[in-house]
Amino acid sequence: MVQHITIPRGPIELAADLHLPLDGGEAPLRAVVLSTPGSSVKEQIGANYASRLAARGLAALVFDPAHQGQSGGDPRDLEDPYRRGEDISYAIDALSTHPRIDPRRIGVLGICAGGGYAVHTARTDHRIRAVGTVVPSDIGTSFRGFQPDGPAAALDAMAEARTTESLTGNLTRTNWLPDTPGDAVAAGLTDIDTTQAIAFYRTERGWNKHSTNRRLSRSDSLLLGYDAFHLVDRLMTQPLQVVLAGRVGNTGSYEAGMRLWKLAPNPVDLMIVENAGHYEMYDEPAYVDAAVDRLAEFYTNHL
Repeated sequence: MVQHITIPRGPIELAADLHLPLDGGEAPLRAVVLSTPGSSVKEQIGANYASRLAARGLAALVFDPAHQGQSGGDPRDLEDPYRRGEDISYAIDALSTHPRIDPRRIGVLGICAGGGYAVHTARTDHRIRAVGTVVPSDIGTSFRGFQPDGPAAALDAMAEARTTESLTGNLTRTNWLPDTPGDAVAAGLTDIDTTQAIAFYRTERGWNKHSTNRRLSRSDSLLLGYDAFHLVDRLMTQPLQVVLAGRVGNTGSYEAGMRLWKLAPNPVDLMIVENAGHYEMYDEPAYVDAAVDRLAEFYTNHL
């Protein structure tokens, strides 16, 4: 059962879906807030995991980030890692007052960049009682590694570009991915991870009209300065579950997940899904079901 709800977030609202067990009984439910990958909306990866968690007896809330999808917020297509973390806390505000939810049994599940956002939020929002991640990424580390002349030079160029935007009033956007498989081939992007990302996001398999595949360019300076795991070793005391794809590709999620596992003060379970690639963990039923079985056990034990 899915309830379509709105989450107050200051002057705007977040669009959200609350997945509830069909037979949840009368007792207040354990709940999990999902933090989804960059560019993703609630009907995509988040729904794949939320629906399965609900089938295993947990309430699961997935939402569109502020400035994206069906949520409010201007300018559109902003990917602000700090606001992404605040979105999670606003989602917990909403769950804490829901009549079906036990406010003291709320966890978080972060996927890809959403894994980093979830971890970063859990450090300081200790209403989160358990932290689960699937192929977690530290988007700051990833973006710093993408800059051919280094992140400092990239920030200089971004500063000039933002000045131009201020003078002209024209905001620029960039693609997260090539729009089509053909565009990727033309750009020489034929590695397996990029190919699988496009197969999910830009074909009928995982496409959604509310996922624009555009990122406001001024987001990038925020991402370059972000460290999702800063102070995890000192502040994130909650139990941690890490699920990684067994095929180590070029997304950096395997390396980030292992780094998180070593940093966390209270690591509980590390699962490596053999043969799976990063993007296959988004919707390949055998891999997702295996991950959710393990995650459901983790949340049942720690919420």
